[in-house]
Amino acid sequence: MPFPEFLDPIALQLGPLAIRWYALAYIGGILLGWWYALRLVKTPAIWRPGQAPALPADIDDFILWATLGIIIGGRVGYVLVYDQDLLWREPLATFAVWRGGMSFHGGLVGVILTTIIFARSKRIPLLSLADIVAAATPFGLFFGRVSNFINAELWGRPTDAPLGVVFPGAGMLPRHPSQLYEAALEGVLMFILLRILTHKLGWLRYHGAVAGVFLMVYSLSRMAVEYWFREPDAHMPDLPLGLTTGLLLSAPMLLLGLGMTIWGLSRKRDVS
Repeated sequence: MPFPEFLDPIALQLGPLAIRWYALAYIGGILLGWWYALRLVKTPAIWRPGQAPALPADIDDFILWATLGIIIGGRVGYVLVYDQDLLWREPLATFAVWRGGMSFHGGLVGVILTTIIFARSKRIPLLSLADIVAAATPFGLFFGRVSNFINAELWGRPTDAPLGVVFPGAGMLPRHPSQLYEAALEGVLMFILLRILTHKLGWLRYHGAVAGVFLMVYSLSRMAVEYWFREPDAHMPDLPLGLTTGLLLSAPMLLLGLGMTIWGLSRKRDVS
């Protein structure tokens, strides 16, 4: 099928100011994640012994830290992994987030660092705060991948499947809408799974287990889509055995998530 003509990367044009769907995706994901994190800490029944490890005011304070971690980490991570020449051509452009180019893995590192610093400063159990952050993250992942589709970027490999899309700038062959596959896996499926773990199975009592599952599901989803459906980045070096940069960056996440989940489930703790 042809790429939908009504989809425009610019959501609203106000004179010289262009408001893009990509920027709105970040804003919407952060705001919804903030709202959901507040819902979690305001729901005593999912915590043991009936009190969350953080107050709503703590979540309000943390959202600024998380936003800085996402933006700075995502941009710096992108430049270091995908556009290293920019460091030599235009060093200050490393922080020019308005030019586009963000890395999930860089944003993840940024959020991890800000979570550690914030948890220590507020004396909040680190892994419990990580569980809250993980449970609230699928909103941003979903909107981010949908905006990738709207931008007609990060498209998939050629396919003859009925879902194939002819993306502008990607030739005449239909391609997998891999952005939407990732939106479904990393956003919708992830949210449903983490919702079951937190609200039905009571996994918030196992510090770090929810965050561990998040890391495992994301890495497995990303690796599956990268290996079978997503077109490798053209400007990245060819790797053997069908490996891509995204696959290599996701593999350590899988191991870390598995370790956190096992550790959390083996060390049941009451939140006090």
